[in-house]
Amino acid sequence: MILKTFWKGPLPALLPAVLLLFAAGVEPAQAKKPLRSPWDLQPVQLTDVAYGCPQPAHLSADLTTDGFYSDSKSSIIDPVKWKAYAESSGPYKKLGNEVVAAADAYRSSGSRAAAECVFRLLTHAASDGVFTGRMSSRQAYYVQGWVIGAAAIAYLKVRDSRLADAQEEAKLTRWMMAVAPQTMGFYEKQMARPGGARENNHLYWAGVEIGAIGIAANDRKMFQWAVAAYKNGAEQITDDGTLPLEMRRGQRALHYHLYAAAPLVYLAEFGKDNGLDLYAYNHNALKRLVDRATAGLAGSRFFDERTGIPQDTPKGPPTAEEIGWAKVYVKRFPDPAIEALLEKAPSLSYMYLGGLPPG
Repeated sequence: MILKTFWKGPLPALLPAVLLLFAAGVEPAQAKKPLRSPWDLQPVQLTDVAYGCPQPAHLSADLTTDGFYSDSKSSIIDPVKWKAYAESSGPYKKLGNEVVAAADAYRSSGSRAAAECVFRLLTHAASDGVFTGRMSSRQAYYVQGWVIGAAAIAYLKVRDSRLADAQEEAKLTRWMMAVAPQTMGFYEKQMARPGGARENNHLYWAGVEIGAIGIAANDRKMFQWAVAAYKNGAEQITDDGTLPLEMRRGQRALHYHLYAAAPLVYLAEFGKDNGLDLYAYNHNALKRLVDRATAGLAGSRFFDERTGIPQDTPKGPPTAEEIGWAKVYVKRFPDPAIEALLEKAPSLSYMYLGGLPPG
């Protein structure tokens, strides 16, 4: 199990929950408090601002899709494979984009209609059992995690509106909690393989998904799984701020360092809101990664030399995928260089992180 990351020695099958929390660094008194998200700390006043909600689409419980890289380093995109992937995953990602857009409209304007739209779209997806069926490939599991994680964050953004009744909220959390064990089971199987998902950025993204669902459902076991995913990631960060598996990604090594930093920062933020200082874990490892990755946006020489190949770098201002997550980070740790990158970005909204970062 992933909990072995922070529990040294054999892990009994029925270890009491309080010991699991202690092993993760949560005091028993803190463990009694309801789990919180960053958005719970920022209440929104309802308004009558209009919002045009898209018509919900019926989606299958199953997802059949596949990867799109053509080389062993997963660094070169095959255009034919990419087209097939975009077509098969597109409707599911569209759901994610629609849900987070409505959630962000609520957060920015207080729009009752926007919050109701979030609940409408999510309830429709829950009724269809989206993502509760068969995932055809590793890539299908990745898409499952990204979109259901975004849906969970969208739910967290609007739950303070109190526009969903208890029955509807229960339906939504049951749906998300039905998907979560698939994710956890997939990664726990991968972790049995040395050098597998245990050290890879996908595990950190799964942590965001499970962490957001755990907070939404106030499920401590899921939250602990997410904390363990973070610790797995932080333990991979070297003294020079790099991640060994991401350094193997050839021309996309810099890209994947930024891509790994994003979920780790969000997981650290989830921790802060619930009494855990994950930022400090492994001698402030996350700071080393953030410093190294964001410096690469200003100049990729370090990554060019270390990988022996010129990096894929932004062709213009940094995208939300590359830098949007850093808005959360600089609120905790002001950094003029990172703040300058954020100012250049045309948008900070990235669906995989549930849209806009917390204000």
